[in-house]
Amino acid sequence: MEKYKISIIVPVYNTQQYLKRCVDTLTGQTYRQLEILLIDDGSRDESGRLCDELALGDERIRVIHKENGGLISAWKRGVRESRGEYLCFVDSDDWIDAVMLEEMTAYLSGNPREIVASDYVIERDDGRRQYMWQRLSPGEYDRKALEERVIPYLLGQEHRYVTISRCMKLIARGLIEENCKYSDPEIRMAEDTTVMLPSLIDCDRLVIMDHKAYYHYLYVGSSMVHNYDRGLYENLLLLRKITRKIVEDKFEGKERADMLKKADQEHIFMLLLALKNEARGNPAGYRKNIFSICRQEEVRKLCRSTRVEIREKANKLLYLVLRHPDEITVRLLRLAMIIYY
Repeated sequence: MEKYKISIIVPVYNTQQYLKRCVDTLTGQTYRQLEILLIDDGSRDESGRLCDELALGDERIRVIHKENGGLISAWKRGVRESRGEYLCFVDSDDWIDAVMLEEMTAYLSGNPREIVASDYVIERDDGRRQYMWQRLSPGEYDRKALEERVIPYLLGQEHRYVTISRCMKLIARGLIEENCKYSDPEIRMAEDTTVMLPSLIDCDRLVIMDHKAYYHYLYVGSSMVHNYDRGLYENLLLLRKITRKIVEDKFEGKERADMLKKADQEHIFMLLLALKNEARGNPAGYRKNIFSICRQEEVRKLCRSTRVEIREKANKLLYLVLRHPDEITVRLLRLAMIIYY
């Protein structure tokens, strides 16, 4: 019995070449009690027109055209317009397996603060694929288990126990509605943290499925998200501010102090991304910008007061540069990026 209505929210921006494939996998779900919201975020290609055409083929599709405001503004609009008890987010260049919603809804209990998470596949544009499994063991986690085994590890880890992505999950709508307030449309990198971190903190029941990679994430090597981002460092400063606000709102006493320390560790890992962004994508100005980031007084203080556990070789090099920026380490990092990419 299809007991729950699922709202699938699809932000759309200039993805005309992928959109039909994405929507076909949504309308082809074996679970039928759903609505599909296509949020056209002011696309400049034919995506908006294609959304309207696709809606003619299935009455469950609703199209909303809006001025361009970015990814967060698009999915927020979808949340406001949706009617389902549970929300599912799918990006318009990705796709999902036909049985995904049927198998995920089987784990729902009706708890108004629950999340069901599957795994995913990275689909590279050269045909290669990589299966990605949640680090947290499959199973059901009640509130006590969440407080002991999940929430303390949401921040400050080299690899997350639970993916912070809003995709590949069924999420009780109340969790999203209550925590949308933290999502600032100015955030462009790691933006899902602003809604999924507080939602996971507030969650009373989490189900991790057993190695079910239903969600297909398209990795296009030339896409904007993988190229140089001139404003990434400033983006990460805003992300840190929001992360600390979430922790301060959700915790008290020793728990708050512990989680703020983990938020500091999280920011260090984010800074490694900023250094990677410069070394990889800014051949003309990487030295100047890396030195500027690493020599910020705030960064120096953070490096002195906070340590992180790092195992990946690439991250070890990035961390070395962050803590000891000099001509040798910075040029070595640039060389490593050239060789790797």
